[in-house]
Amino acid sequence: MKLICIGRNYSQHILELKSEKPTEPVVFLKPDTAILLKKQPFFIPDFSDEVHHEVEVLVKISRVGKYINSKFAHKYYEQIGLGIDFTARDLQQELKEKGLPWEKSKAFDGSAVIGKWVSKSNYQSLNKIPFSLLKNNQIVQSSNTEDMLWGIDEIISHVSKYFTLKIGDIIFTGTPSGVGKVKPNDSLKGYIGDQEFFSIKIK
Repeated sequence: MKLICIGRNYSQHILELKSEKPTEPVVFLKPDTAILLKKQPFFIPDFSDEVHHEVEVLVKISRVGKYINSKFAHKYYEQIGLGIDFTARDLQQELKEKGLPWEKSKAFDGSAVIGKWVSKSNYQSLNKIPFSLLKNNQIVQSSNTEDMLWGIDEIISHVSKYFTLKIGDIIFTGTPSGVGKVKPNDSLKGYIGDQEFFSIKIK
């Protein structure tokens, strides 16, 4: 089981980080040890002073696939969810400046929040799903999957060129603007529409 993450998939997030708009999906991986255990708080690691929340719509792969055409990609998942890609932004910036991989800033233990799963059939269109993140009961990130540069099926098609997708693999589809630093005692809650998908505490 692997976590496949997509970066720079929302224009406003690209702008807020002063990054270049990519010509194809930016892909990176997290190991399964990155998954934050259910009902556990997120502990800010001692190697970062600036860990950011990044709320993302998730997709769980339901069948094995390789070189999947985007028009058939919908057959490879039945459930969607919501999660957080925690990012040690200060460490990421340092690694970027040195031309080094990002994994230490993105794939550390506990850096992946995975909320509950629901059937994709709950939604009329997966290309128009509103989602949001509340920090201490204030909305800090709010967007819609229609704002993605690459939709879910396009992402699956692209990723499957490089990695065989297996049952249980999870794709993080990218975060919108509004990312920000978390502090001890913060409370984070994620929503698709008005339905809560996760709630965690920061320590």
